[in-house]
Amino acid sequence: MTVITMPVQPARPAAGSPPPPVPWRRMVWVTWRQQRPALVTLLGLAAGLAVFMLGEGLRIHHDYASLFACRPAGSATCRDLSSSFGSGDWHVGDAINIVLQLSPALTGAFIGVPLLARELETGTFRYAWTQGIGRQRWTIAKLVLLGAVFALGAAVLGQVNSWFYQPFAQQQGMTPLSAAVFGTRPIAFAAWTLAGFILGAFLGMLIRKTVAAMVATLAAYAGLDLLTWQYLRPHYPVSGLWPAQAVEACWLLALSLLLGAATVWLARHRAA
Repeated sequence: MTVITMPVQPARPAAGSPPPPVPWRRMVWVTWRQQRPALVTLLGLAAGLAVFMLGEGLRIHHDYASLFACRPAGSATCRDLSSSFGSGDWHVGDAINIVLQLSPALTGAFIGVPLLARELETGTFRYAWTQGIGRQRWTIAKLVLLGAVFALGAAVLGQVNSWFYQPFAQQQGMTPLSAAVFGTRPIAFAAWTLAGFILGAFLGMLIRKTVAAMVATLAAYAGLDLLTWQYLRPHYPVSGLWPAQAVEACWLLALSLLLGAATVWLARHRAA
């Protein structure tokens, strides 16, 4: 007699019971779908800036090499090369440097703040937190996934800028520890971008008003940058570029973890 064994059907949740938690790998997809416009826009701008810096950097490096090799130094040809480098190339270099110095704060204000504050303002968080994700896991997934993407992109952009800005630093006698270039080196730039993003998310969750939190993020980031430039960096107990970069990245990472934990706590205990 042949016994037919029926496949075991997965147990169904009882009526009225909460849905099972969404796997973390599914939350990656959900986060991508929800934040896709901001991610595509920001990463597209970063990629476009990197391509521009590579193209302009080749020209600027060529101009600087021609200026450096020009002899005699006081000839009309050398003066023309120096004038062209100082008036044209320097404007491009300054503009790129300003954009990079501001980008962590802008990332925090325009990406970090709306990440959670917009859902609190519109009330859509009530729907999102009842889909088997939960407010705590939802907040952690967004902060970790997007923070990792922004930090990695900033590290790549910082490496491109290190090469791009080299002629200007050499002409002005800047060292890698100079304030104008230190913060845009790969390690520190990635850490500042992550800190700016988490700071914006924290203030967005704390204030719950997008515009007000944006203003607060820009002000808080400016204060943090000023504090670092005037008081922290001069007292790093290390010498050399990479140890100093590591020290700055470590305390910024610690700050990001602290702000991230505070953001998760607010989402769990105060959001309603």
